[in-house]
Amino acid sequence: MKFTAPHIEYDLVAPILIVLGVAVLGVLIEAAVPRVHRYLVQTVLAAVGIVAAIVAAVLVLNRIHPRAENPKPGFLSAEGALAIDGPTLYAWLLILGLALLGVLLFAERRLEGGVTAFAGQAAALPGTEAEREASAKGLEHTEVFPLLMFAVAGMLMFPAANDLLTLFVALEVLSLPLYLLCGLARRRRLLSQEAALKYFMLGAFSSGFFVYGIALVYGYAGSMRFERIADAVAAGAGSHALLLGGMGLVAVGLLFKVGAAPFHTWTPDVYQGAPTPVTAFMAAATKVAAFGALLRLFYVAFGADRWDWRPMFWVVAILTMVVGSVLALSQTDVKRLLAYSSIAHAGFLLTGFLGARSLGDIHAGDINPVQAVLFYVTTYGLTTMAAFALVTVVRDAGGEATHLSRWAGLGKESPLVAGSFAFLLLGMAGIPLTSGFTGKWAVFASALSANAWPVVIVAVLMSAVAAYFYVRIIVVMFFADPVGDGPTVAVPSIMTSAVIAVGVAATLVLGVFPGPLLDMLGRTAEFIR
Repeated sequence: MKFTAPHIEYDLVAPILIVLGVAVLGVLIEAAVPRVHRYLVQTVLAAVGIVAAIVAAVLVLNRIHPRAENPKPGFLSAEGALAIDGPTLYAWLLILGLALLGVLLFAERRLEGGVTAFAGQAAALPGTEAEREASAKGLEHTEVFPLLMFAVAGMLMFPAANDLLTLFVALEVLSLPLYLLCGLARRRRLLSQEAALKYFMLGAFSSGFFVYGIALVYGYAGSMRFERIADAVAAGAGSHALLLGGMGLVAVGLLFKVGAAPFHTWTPDVYQGAPTPVTAFMAAATKVAAFGALLRLFYVAFGADRWDWRPMFWVVAILTMVVGSVLALSQTDVKRLLAYSSIAHAGFLLTGFLGARSLGDIHAGDINPVQAVLFYVTTYGLTTMAAFALVTVVRDAGGEATHLSRWAGLGKESPLVAGSFAFLLLGMAGIPLTSGFTGKWAVFASALSANAWPVVIVAVLMSAVAAYFYVRIIVVMFFADPVGDGPTVAVPSIMTSAVIAVGVAATLVLGVFPGPLLDMLGRTAEFIR
């Protein structure tokens, strides 16, 4: 039997290979480097690896513009399993940027008295002598860095996947490390482990629906490649019931990952119980990867059947915005409130996802759905990373003080921290001159181009509801009297401070000068088939 080796364009997939290589090297470091040196080595390795992957992605970006030898807007790599085009590369750069900020949050030591926020010995049961001994020795769980890198590698594969099997593999690669990371909090270990178990259960449900959907779509089209599925859908071949069932189940699997209602169950519990640096990274980067995959799957593979899947997304978008905004009103924990806020933002993103009837229907000057969604996840991701970074600095004797009552009087204790958090909340609310306002304008304009005005009306109303609970936090910080001794603000290191500064600056700059990024996304937001 003759074996033909697959042809892989290693230069095109270099960002993924670099991140995977760093992750594997990080595992080897855990085995070969003395414990006392692992923190520094792992931190530097992860940061350098991500920067190298960013450089590689920029080099690939310079090659994808259509030209004589390649008239298409990108390349197919790894025997067509990965599509390297404008949306893929922008998602890569954004994910890598958020991952670099995540590394800085993971490496923060000053807030926990010289150690990171992660458990010193994950195998030690909460409350046991082994855990107390690990805490007394100041042990650190530096395996979190290679776990982060494996998750990033999966996230890079997710929006680039050009067939259903690769999409499933990417989903598992990005999810499994996150399950582990959620259970590694140094404080409130039981709550953290509960979050990990619940996230694992969510992932299991997601994968189950997704695999069953893949089987139905394969039964309909006879292929897992997106372009062949698109051809089968356009030709109307096979049983339409198989197609509808497959699309629905695959969509459910991906909607679990973005936290859309009614698939959001336990998402707030996971956000609350996971270590806050992990929550920040999950909330920001996972949405970028998942919405990149959603856009490619439904606009490339299922684009010809948009009249069947658009009503489903109308319902899910409306339900997600209502559930996220209304349930956030009753929350008293800042992390849970931001979790429900994340659910509401998933609904706003799905509003932009509805977009034009097809990418070919877009006229000059219109906001297309890919452009709108990618801009929104940029603004949301950077703002969210900074918001959770600020959560880590408001503390009491038990660690992070996440109950809203502990934030009363924060404006007097630390005007800079309270002012920064208030500005980020106004950005999430979509107040003018913030990036959130421009992001919402983009997704609303995209939806209106497809006459999805009922969804936009609900989105505007839910934006007003969301503004109420954001403003409620601001009122508590600046106008409520402190409870007891009042909040204590720890001084973070340069790493957490850099994350906060980047998020605040991006919220301001993308609100005042959104044009260059929107124009760039408009030029590159074209999928390759």
